[in-house]
Amino acid sequence: MKGVVFNVLEEIVTEHYGTDTWEDLLDHAKLSGAYTSLGNYDDTDMLKLVEAASATTGMDEATCLRWIGREMLPRFESIYPGVFEDYPDTIALLRALNDVIHPEVTKLYPGAIVPIFHYHRVAEDQLIMEYDSQRQLCSLAHGLMLGAGDRYGQTLRVEHHECVHRGDARCLFDIRAEGSIG
Repeated sequence: MKGVVFNVLEEIVTEHYGTDTWEDLLDHAKLSGAYTSLGNYDDTDMLKLVEAASATTGMDEATCLRWIGREMLPRFESIYPGVFEDYPDTIALLRALNDVIHPEVTKLYPGAIVPIFHYHRVAEDQLIMEYDSQRQLCSLAHGLMLGAGDRYGQTLRVEHHECVHRGDARCLFDIRAEGSIG
C-alpha cells in the first residue's frame, strides 16, 4: 500500500484524537510509523492500524474503515486539486474510477494496486457497483463513496448487498444519490 494512504490516516487520527493516540496506535500495532508518501508498505500495516484504531475508538473494524474512508476523501481532494471538478456529482465520479482516476493514480504512484469496479447504472441517481480488490477493503471503499457524497452535497444511500467478509463471492453495492451540489 502506498505511503500517502498512511500519511492521510495519520492526519485523520491526529486531527480527531491527537498525536498521542496516533503514537498509541503505532505502539499497539508494533509499527514504526515512518511512512513516506511514495513508499510501498505491506497491506498488513494498514490492517494492524485499523485493528488498533477499532480497539481505541470502540468501533468495529468495518465501521472504522468506513469512517476512515469518509475522512480520507476530502484530504485526497486537497492533495490532488482539480480532480473532482470534472464531475458534476457522486455517480459521475464513481463511474470515472476505472477509466480516469485510477489510471492517474498509477501514473503518480507506479506499482499502486487499485481496485477494479464493475458498474450497472440503474437510474440517473442509482448505480450498482461491484468492488474487486485483492485487499478486500470494501468498507474503506464504502467510506470513500460516502465522502464523495459529502463532497458533492449529496446524501448517499449505500447498501452493501454482498460481501466477501460475509462469505459471498464478491462485494456488491447499491448506491443511490439524493440531493445536489446546488
